[in-house]
Amino acid sequence: MSQRIVQVDAFASAPYTGNPAAVCVLEAPRAELWMRAVAREMNLSETAFLHPEEDGWRLRWFTPTVEVDLCGHATLASAHVLWEDGHLPPTATARFHTRSGLLSARRAGEWIELDFPSEPPTRVDPPEALLAALSLDVVWVGRNRFDYLVELATALEVRKLRPNIPALAQLAARGIIVTARDEGAHDFVSRFFAPAAGVDEDPVTGSAHCALGPYWAERLGRDQLTGYQVSTRGGEVRVTVEGDRVRLGGRAVTVMRGELLA
Repeated sequence: MSQRIVQVDAFASAPYTGNPAAVCVLEAPRAELWMRAVAREMNLSETAFLHPEEDGWRLRWFTPTVEVDLCGHATLASAHVLWEDGHLPPTATARFHTRSGLLSARRAGEWIELDFPSEPPTRVDPPEALLAALSLDVVWVGRNRFDYLVELATALEVRKLRPNIPALAQLAARGIIVTARDEGAHDFVSRFFAPAAGVDEDPVTGSAHCALGPYWAERLGRDQLTGYQVSTRGGEVRVTVEGDRVRLGGRAVTVMRGELLA
């Protein structure tokens, strides 16, 4: 029995930018071993699997090596596929039951807006291994339930950063968010490294903005912000902080459709 699969560039203004995710819309749950095998085969930052459940969709996300608790770009891609392929009417809200609770997505013109939990970081003493892996002076280091967040002095330092990836993989965290205030068109820039989860550098990380949004909102005194993840592919994320929730805005482009034959 074949299974349809769609590849979408999320947080992307054009094809072949942003962060690619594979999306499988299933009729019913499939075995976890099969989902893990498909994610390894796709070899993208995330492959999303969803099937109807209650008043929405059960959604799970897999890197090539692990299942994750929260993923923004693959949720954006999943909502895009549900609307584009006719699984949901264009004006309907997409509701997702996930390991991080109920998430939702709605269309706002050419943008998609995600309703996600806020994950503000708390200041911590940085591990020596983290500082050694970055080899730069840091302004601030914090931690939430997923990641370390590290502020550097300038956006240029973020862009030029070449961390020790094997050393970052030894840290007890999903990933490391590196950020600085932008000197240009955006409020802040960032990069995201998650070698412990099988992703050396993620192109655009929606869930990292659950931490970046409240962090920069407090420092800049505004609840509406725009961030740019300065990976090689790059991507813009609009962030609105609303108490214990954040709204993440991005665009999506379908770049490939196919069938899994095995």
